[in-house]
Amino acid sequence: MPQPDKKASTNSPPSYTRVTALRDLLLVVTVLVIVKQSVLPISQLYAGPASTVSAMIVGTVLLRRRGLAWTDLGLRWPESWSKTLGLTLLTMAFFLVCTQLMVLVADLFFEDIGTSDRFSHIEGNLPAYLLIMVLVWTHGSFFEELLFRAFVINHTSEALGGGLRSDIVALIISSAFFGYRHAYYQGWHGALVTGAGGFAFGVFYLWFGRRNIMPLIFAHGAFNTLGQTFRYLGIED
Repeated sequence: MPQPDKKASTNSPPSYTRVTALRDLLLVVTVLVIVKQSVLPISQLYAGPASTVSAMIVGTVLLRRRGLAWTDLGLRWPESWSKTLGLTLLTMAFFLVCTQLMVLVADLFFEDIGTSDRFSHIEGNLPAYLLIMVLVWTHGSFFEELLFRAFVINHTSEALGGGLRSDIVALIISSAFFGYRHAYYQGWHGALVTGAGGFAFGVFYLWFGRRNIMPLIFAHGAFNTLGQTFRYLGIED
C-alpha cells in the first residue's frame, strides 16, 4: 500500500496557488512601475494616481479570475464605527511613532527635501485643493492601501508559502516598495520615512486589516488631508 503524502497535510498553499500568487503579484507591480515611469515625463503630479488606477483595474481582474474580490483582502464596511475609529486613531499614533523614529535615522544620511514643490500649486488655490482632495481619498488612501497593503502583502506571503515568516517578509518587501515609490519627489530621506509609515500600516494590516482594512484607509486619508490642508493654508513647514 502506498503511504499518504505527508506534505499534503500541511497548511502551505499548493504549488500552483503559490505560482499564481507570484504571477499576479508581478503583474500588478509591473503595472505600477511601468505606468508611473511612462507618465512621469508628462506629469509628476498625476504619475502616481495613473499607476494606481491602472493597477487597481488589473488587480481586480486578477482577483476575479481566482474567484476572489477585494472584500476577501479586507475591504469591508465597518460593523462597529466606534471600534473603527479607535483602530484608526491607534494606527495614526503608531504611524507617527514609526515615522518619527525613522526621521532620526534618515537625518544621519540624507537631506530632507520635503515634497520638491510637487504640491506647491495648492497654496491658496481652492480648485487645486479640491482636486487634490479627490486624489487623497482615491489614489492616496483607498488605492494605496488596497494595493500596497492588501494585494502586495497577501500575494507575497502566499507566494512564499504563507505563515508568520512569510507575512514578515511580505511586510518588509511591501514597506520597501512603498518607500521607493515616493523617492522620485521626496528623495531617499522621504523614501525611508514613507517606508516606515508603510511598515506601520502593514503591521496593523497583518493584525486586523485582513478582516477590515477601513481603519488603515481612514488613517492614511486623514494624514494626507491634514498635509494638503496645511499646504492650502500656507502653513507647511
